[in-house]
Amino acid sequence: MLTTKRWTYIQANEGEVNELQKQLNIHKTICQLLVARGIKTYEEAKKFFRPSLEQLHDPFLMKDMEKAIDRIEKAIAKNETILIYGDYDVDGTTAVSLVYSFFIEIYKNVLYYIPDRYTEGYGISFQGIDYSKENNATLIIALDCGIKAHDKINYATEKGIDFIICDHHLPDDTLPDAVAVLDPKRTDCTYPFDELSGCGIGFKLIQAYAQKNNISSEKIYEQLDLVAVSIASDLVPVTGENRILAKFGVDKVNNKPRAGFKALMSELKLTRSLDITDLVFIIGPRINAAGRIAHGSEAVTLLIEENYETALEKTKKIQQNNTDRKSLDKDITEEAFSMIDSNEILIQKKSTVLYQEHWHKGVIGIVASRLIEKYHRPTIILAASNGKAVGSGRSVPGFDLHNAIDACSEHLIQFGGHKYAAGLTIEINKIDDFIHAFDKIVSERILDEQLIPQIEIDAEIELTDINEKFFNIVEQMGPFGPGNMRPIFITKNVYDTGYSKVLNGNHLKLNILKDKQDPKNGIGFGMGDYMKITEKNETFDICYQLYANVWNGQTKIEFRLKDLR
Repeated sequence: MLTTKRWTYIQANEGEVNELQKQLNIHKTICQLLVARGIKTYEEAKKFFRPSLEQLHDPFLMKDMEKAIDRIEKAIAKNETILIYGDYDVDGTTAVSLVYSFFIEIYKNVLYYIPDRYTEGYGISFQGIDYSKENNATLIIALDCGIKAHDKINYATEKGIDFIICDHHLPDDTLPDAVAVLDPKRTDCTYPFDELSGCGIGFKLIQAYAQKNNISSEKIYEQLDLVAVSIASDLVPVTGENRILAKFGVDKVNNKPRAGFKALMSELKLTRSLDITDLVFIIGPRINAAGRIAHGSEAVTLLIEENYETALEKTKKIQQNNTDRKSLDKDITEEAFSMIDSNEILIQKKSTVLYQEHWHKGVIGIVASRLIEKYHRPTIILAASNGKAVGSGRSVPGFDLHNAIDACSEHLIQFGGHKYAAGLTIEINKIDDFIHAFDKIVSERILDEQLIPQIEIDAEIELTDINEKFFNIVEQMGPFGPGNMRPIFITKNVYDTGYSKVLNGNHLKLNILKDKQDPKNGIGFGMGDYMKITEKNETFDICYQLYANVWNGQTKIEFRLKDLR
């Protein structure tokens, strides 16, 4: 099926592009890419292309960091038990693994806790606090959660338990009454970068502790593989400090991975170097599968394991969890497609909210993403859990899902999240009211153009521009991700050499040229239907990204098609 997509162009100031080209003396298109990313001077370009760990911000610039470190030092001095608490998703489990791994090496009275997705739900739970009390823990370090847990923090205080909250979600107007609240999104926090992952906040905590207690930076850098996986999986912007953490974290995954990652790559027979995309689509889902299918603590036990052989055994269980997850994901997605496609009212709506009691709570976020891919509109998938409905929502570019849900919050028990992803809990008898309210809000606020899939094109180039030097500079712009996406190029008026074909029934293998230049090869995954455009013996325009295709020890530059018309 040929899907209509909007092609929009990212603009860069022509004068700034020319000035940067004078300073750098490289291809003008590269300068265009840089200026569009806010890089306008030689010095900025140098920092961008040569990121260093020395560029990381001082962790004590974060509000309440002094208080947090003082409380941890007091706990260690008094031999208190410290509980490391985190959410059950990738960000939460990597954060717990990072902070636990660091402190357990210098202090033995440390426990960790991951709430059960099904019996406790998201974030800090009363059960988790009770567990802390039963195990005589008097300090809880909460990671990737807690910023809205006012009642839970008060409950802990009554039991003589202090909290340090390390979160990156949007806070309420008032903060929980914790000993310290580390969240760059606090309105009174002047930390220079506010898009850290939950694991990234955990990293800043151990960085601050190491800095104050004269612990080698190398000890904290050992945890960067976890930070990179959290950045990739939580889809936070790969800009500023995150880009530095991601770059060196990916390097560690490839060159000196912890036993858990090494075992996972061995189990999957991954022998090539991994990039951010691999962390998103290969590593992240498997770490996540534990919390979705079994229990998030299984992910932590793998990530903190130091023995490779033991890690290999644990990996097999994680892999089975992921296999089970994929099966559930496929079945529920197909059921959701059928519900929409067989209902004219649902087809015409500008939002999707679906509920089935029997759907598996652990995969509803993935299903929401699948529905976005097909229908391209704000989507919330609900499932039953402990007598209530829980939902996971995803949005389309430009539309603030969190704000839309907030506008319907009178129907909800609780909700939280980000602009493009959010979770909620609702009484089952209020689902219909919520669906009506949510669809009304979306219909009022969403622009028609936001309902059409968009491709943001960075620059127009010619096929002759694509050479090794150009490609290598583009690659140095990574790691790629939100805020620094792999560039998308457009080339106009190309034509098929006659050697293009459809592979495996659905993938378009393109062989094209322009103006009698050397032909170029590319692949359009799932784009077999577009062959009917290439067969017309007419020129067409393509937009694409450049990748290195390694085959039989040889590396060739090929384009990966995004669209053609």
